[in-house]
Amino acid sequence: MAAFRILLIVLLVTVVAYTVPVIANHGMNLMPPFFGAIGVMDWQGQFNLDFAGFLVLSGLWTAWRHHFSAAGLGLALLAASFGIPFLTIYLLVAIGKNPGDIIAVFAGPERAKAYRAA
Repeated sequence: MAAFRILLIVLLVTVVAYTVPVIANHGMNLMPPFFGAIGVMDWQGQFNLDFAGFLVLSGLWTAWRHHFSAAGLGLALLAASFGIPFLTIYLLVAIGKNPGDIIAVFAGPERAKAYRAA
């Protein structure tokens, strides 16, 4: 679990460190270049479309982990909007709340209990 935490922290720091100068140089207007590249149908657009799929799956998993509750749907929106910065922090918090229990980290505490009871 320690190696996983280190990976999450490295990903978070790397993406934030990369994002800060991008925002400083290009502003917060991400959507037109992101979707524009998809419309061009080149490799950057292919990557953006692929990445958008990962964001949707991240949001769907987050909502599922919270049993599609109102809070889970709100977190899902954050997951799909903020990518790695959200997901790394979310997983670090989940690891902190469920130390050593990878099933609870990924499936949620209720599902982990049900899995163990079965």
